[in-house]
Amino acid sequence: MAISFDKALGVHQHTVGVRERNAEVISSNIAQSNTPGYKAKGMNFNKALQAATSEASIGLNRTDGRHIPASSRVTGEVQYRLPTQPDTGDGNTVDVDLERNLFMQNQIRHQASIDFLGSKFKNLTKAIKGE
Repeated sequence: MAISFDKALGVHQHTVGVRERNAEVISSNIAQSNTPGYKAKGMNFNKALQAATSEASIGLNRTDGRHIPASSRVTGEVQYRLPTQPDTGDGNTVDVDLERNLFMQNQIRHQASIDFLGSKFKNLTKAIKGE
């Protein structure tokens, strides 16, 4: 009997990647907090997760029938975030305190997803061993 990892792991295999992409966006905002004119960016987690769970083809042609079809997991569209603080005069919209809070919140949820995936793999290992 074959094991379907998509069924066994469910949506949790995708949440990890989306959380990692979100961490990249937030850390980029923090790194650019002193750059004049930089606009803070953010992701909608639900839309990004929905995009990641759907099969999205990137449209590459196969030149040989033995080639594996190319597909990509889309991890969501990055959009500009609405400013939460008044303009400081340099056009930068990054609120460092907000970004740090969002980063910490994202990391806690990322770790929860990792822990949940770990338990799924542990249960699969037990099933394979017959325990």
